[in-house]
Amino acid sequence: MSPRVPPALKLTPLAARRFLLRVHGLDAPFTGIASALAHLGFVQIDPINICGRMHDLILRNRVANYREGGLMRHLHGENDPLPPAARVAFEHHLPHNNVLAAFPLDAWPHLLAAMRTRPKRTGAWAGKLTPRERELAPRILAGIAAQGPLSSDQIDDPRRGRKIWGATTLAKATLQKLFFHGRVLIAKRVGIRRLYDLPERVLPASVLAQPEPSARDTARWLALLKLRQRRIALLKRDELKAIEDLVQPLAIAGADCPVLHCLREDAPLLVAEIENRESKIETPSVHLLAPLDPLIYDRRVTAALWNFDYVWEAYTPLHKRVRGHYALPVLSGAELVGHIEPRADRIAGKLSVLSRRVRRGHTVGPALQAFTQWLGLRSR
Repeated sequence: MSPRVPPALKLTPLAARRFLLRVHGLDAPFTGIASALAHLGFVQIDPINICGRMHDLILRNRVANYREGGLMRHLHGENDPLPPAARVAFEHHLPHNNVLAAFPLDAWPHLLAAMRTRPKRTGAWAGKLTPRERELAPRILAGIAAQGPLSSDQIDDPRRGRKIWGATTLAKATLQKLFFHGRVLIAKRVGIRRLYDLPERVLPASVLAQPEPSARDTARWLALLKLRQRRIALLKRDELKAIEDLVQPLAIAGADCPVLHCLREDAPLLVAEIENRESKIETPSVHLLAPLDPLIYDRRVTAALWNFDYVWEAYTPLHKRVRGHYALPVLSGAELVGHIEPRADRIAGKLSVLSRRVRRGHTVGPALQAFTQWLGLRSR
């Protein structure tokens, strides 16, 4: 190992878990969305709304007084799209796995390389335009330039497109690729419906003028982003090499996993938790976590630190599901103690619980009631 990397810090799973509660804002929420987003680096966006959308469920547990739909209002404004000068964050895809996320503005230059290379690659979702899409693209861009933000259903073209992740019309598939390529950006949303505009009418000119960083700088940014998002992570060899001057190795007692890492700047918090081994959580708070919450995103790390095995089963065939379509893990103090599967009936104004499996001695009643009220519903 490089001499720039300090010796591994030895700690128990409990100390690691308590550290994670603190550094994820779960025991002391952030005061606003901007500070949470800056701390995490990004928030994953997902359109599925069974009992609230993924990004709202992630931020609900981390931002004081967070309201449903708050991230989209932060990104795009309340009614009319925000002018470029007022934008503080934007939507785009992570360059290495195409996950849609909300980013602070400083992420923009590190996404440019992926935008530049996607049009040269094959791929029905994000790759180069097909001949029909290439013919339609100039008309779409001209329409947006003349009329302002447009959604795919406002493009006058009846042709069907290949069905890839919901893109069923040629206009929708073309707009989706233009977004991946950075030629249009999401200016506003109405529900999950995207309205696209030209980049210069979405982001500040100073942001768009930033040069593309070197491949080495972007690799460093991506590795750092992973640690900012998860705070304790398994790093691949190339990720460790990119940020070895910024990391602290961790050796977890009794954990069946390789050496983990945290940010070196976070190490004092970890040391404080190691030294705080005698304290007890008298009345543990209970959180209903998002299925893709950063706290549990890496299944192997979650198993090692929390002794908890969890898989999001939204895309798992029905006959293979164990927990349910949209089960929320239950965090009680510094323990993951089970899951609950709520479903919101917005028309009836009620929240029902389809399944519940929680370890004996832990109650989710008050947390579920608070969750129901947050959704503006009543319990069934």
